[in-house]
Amino acid sequence: MTAGTIILWRHGQTEFNATKRLQGQSDVPLNAVGRRQAARAAEVLATLEPARIVTSDLLRASETADVLAALTGVEAAPDSRLRERSFGIWEGLTGAEIQAGWPEEYAAWRAGREPVGVGTESRSACGQRVAEAVEEAAGELERDDVLVVVAHGAAITCGQTVLLGLDPSGWLGLTGLENCRWSSLHPNGGRAPSWRLAGYNIGAEG
Repeated sequence: MTAGTIILWRHGQTEFNATKRLQGQSDVPLNAVGRRQAARAAEVLATLEPARIVTSDLLRASETADVLAALTGVEAAPDSRLRERSFGIWEGLTGAEIQAGWPEEYAAWRAGREPVGVGTESRSACGQRVAEAVEEAAGELERDDVLVVVAHGAAITCGQTVLLGLDPSGWLGLTGLENCRWSSLHPNGGRAPSWRLAGYNIGAEG
């Protein structure tokens, strides 16, 4: 069996988000805006009565997950496979700083190619580990159950692309979720791919 609904929920805002700095796996907490976003979103998601909550072990995700856990009584289980995509030596920098220091690599990244020599994790590797964690957690649930996965913008984009049967190294058809918004997936009735997208960039405020 598998969960009947998967919710992929991006964490609330951090100061890195607010100042447009690339976070990657830097462990940045929620800011005041992010905590308010998490509280509002959790009230909506709690009405889905999640059977299980799994979260990236990075602070901004676990803080977001803990708000929903407190409302539902469902413990948020950490899984390091749900961490954000690593961006190597670019983490903590703004786009302008990256462009100034690595113009060719920045141009490749913005064009959808993998930057070379800066220590970034590939989209494919990120997507595979995230999808594996989601599938594993969903596989332990029943068809009436809701799984909530709390993670990060690029990680969710790459992982969801894999779950939809696509290759994140070459298919770039999903925009990133906004802070504290989520997407929903349902089983695809034995058809390929195994999951179908039911909602995207959903939020507490519509």
